[in-house]
Amino acid sequence: MPAYLRALASRNYRLYFAGQLVSLAGTWMQQIAMVWLAYRLTNSAFVLGVVGFASQIPILVFGAFGGVMTDRLDRRRLLIATQALSMLQALLLALLAWRGAATPAHLIVLAFGLGCINALDVPARQSIVVELVDDRDDLPNAIALNSFMMHATRFVGPALAGWVVAVTGEAVCFLLNAASYLAVLLALRAIRLPAEAARKPSAPPLQALREGLAYSAGHPRIRSSLLLIASLSLLATPYTVLMPLFAREIFGGDARLFGLLMGCAGAGALSGAVLLASRTDTRGLTGLVGRMAPLVGVALAGFALSTSLWLTVPILVCLGFAILLCVAGSNTLIQTAVNNDFRGRVMALFTMAFLGLAPIGSFVVGSLAHAFGVRPTLLVCGLVTVGAGLFYRRHTRTLARNGAARA
Repeated sequence: MPAYLRALASRNYRLYFAGQLVSLAGTWMQQIAMVWLAYRLTNSAFVLGVVGFASQIPILVFGAFGGVMTDRLDRRRLLIATQALSMLQALLLALLAWRGAATPAHLIVLAFGLGCINALDVPARQSIVVELVDDRDDLPNAIALNSFMMHATRFVGPALAGWVVAVTGEAVCFLLNAASYLAVLLALRAIRLPAEAARKPSAPPLQALREGLAYSAGHPRIRSSLLLIASLSLLATPYTVLMPLFAREIFGGDARLFGLLMGCAGAGALSGAVLLASRTDTRGLTGLVGRMAPLVGVALAGFALSTSLWLTVPILVCLGFAILLCVAGSNTLIQTAVNNDFRGRVMALFTMAFLGLAPIGSFVVGSLAHAFGVRPTLLVCGLVTVGAGLFYRRHTRTLARNGAARA
């Protein structure tokens, strides 16, 4: 395999990659259709924030215990169960939308249900990657390819969802997502892991949880990466829940423009994933993340101030590029530093920082945008993000100097 595809030399990872590629395209279609349906029913930024809050708050509440379960159970079987439940949720959404019976309350409840499933699913997906590659040195490339897969589908999914919603309605997007889960279920059934891959810690669940928290807090590099991801989730990534307002009220577009704007951010993220996949090791990765973190805030502030669609497009590309390098780069740094006995619990904390705190950001940003306007809210978020990124950069440089001094 070429260096940027070397993880695909592992059979198990090839199967997983192919199944997830199809499934994630459907997932992005459902997310776009669900947000657009909520906005079409209510025309409210507040409701958009509530839907985002409901879909991700279970990860914050239950994600740590999901990490404990990931370290105790067979991860492949756990993923089969969570993917099957996600398929049922998508089918129910399709039925409600097809009959025209969907209400904001339905969307909030179903978003909450999917969030509960993801509290188990996401830590398991993050943790199983190390078991799928035959050569441990291929792990950084596998993580980068996961990011490439996520954002390649993010580029295609929203654009396709915008077209499907405009032509046929939201129900078809939900149905296509339900069908896409078959691919990942078949891939998971075909994967064969060694018997010793599933770890079962002997500590009781609460003790195991405390041990995972103590391990993460006591590891300076893991701790700094988690704090950076948490700040981005609270301040930067909630811009996506306000995108329908930009599409319709600021630029006068419809679902197709909404999909295009989301696709621009996805294109930037895709470029960042390609850059990470082309790297042969993790040398210099901490510095790269430190440079990208302030850029996220600058791009977000630029997006808030932009009045031209042609200027907004490259800003969103830059924003998606910087966020991807921060998130996927931090994921790689954590995965290569963590002790395998704590991998599930630490990746659960990563998931909580990235996805679990996002609903609080979505709720707060949606509420502030409803009260003070979209542009002022995102501008303030961008400026605070710049400060958080500069703090991370200074902290990691201090850690590097101290490490060199001890050496």
